[in-house]
Amino acid sequence: MPTVTRLLEGQTALVTGAGKGIGRGIALRFAEEGAAVAVHCRTSAGAAREVAERIRDSGGRSVVVRADLTDEDACRRMVGEAADWGGGRLTALVNNAGVQPVHPLPGMSATDWRTVVDTNLTGVFLCTRAAAEVMRGHGGGSITHIASVEATHPAPGHAHYCASKAAAVMHARSAALEYGPDGIRVNTVSPGLIDREGLAETWPEGVRRWRAAVPTGRLGRPEDVGDACVFLASPLASWITGHDLVVDGGVSARPPW
Repeated sequence: MPTVTRLLEGQTALVTGAGKGIGRGIALRFAEEGAAVAVHCRTSAGAAREVAERIRDSGGRSVVVRADLTDEDACRRMVGEAADWGGGRLTALVNNAGVQPVHPLPGMSATDWRTVVDTNLTGVFLCTRAAAEVMRGHGGGSITHIASVEATHPAPGHAHYCASKAAAVMHARSAALEYGPDGIRVNTVSPGLIDREGLAETWPEGVRRWRAAVPTGRLGRPEDVGDACVFLASPLASWITGHDLVVDGGVSARPPW
């Protein structure tokens, strides 16, 4: 039988916030498609080690890297560590790490705002800049930010989150413009509601409304986002940059009236 070539064979990828949820799904899909994966965490080292061990148990290569993504020097060290582990190369970065607290705007403090923006936006900027410095040295690579449908569809209590994700989309477009000559493509993936353990119990009304609205009739899964990220990091997307790929089961297509 013919040999099936995996989409990311030979690549070295860094996925931030990869210990659980969407990041975990992305890391596992990258490994399934042949990439060696650096699994980032800030505090959840145990969860990150479990992801790395699962990848290694499946015959892949993985390492855990830790960093506070709001710290410029820490981001640079993390990217350097991942690249050194990858033999001096880093071909893909997925900026997934983020926070999503709920704070009504009238009572939101400057500290509340900065916590979200520093993690969801400044961290993306710092990791992208550090990764691009490595990628331009060996012919380029792919960078993907995990944004959100809330970048264009705001939700109550999420003003800081929505603003950070909208900014991440524009950062990717700007980075695509400026890093393109270096062979670096930069895109975003904007997920809709992604299922997680306990979500239906803690937010039953929201889950019910989503299922009633989404044309495909279900919540998203982490691997749905992982599939989109694999595509954008693969040769299949070699002429795609500055694009926001919405992964929401079609809910954005639903008319608001």
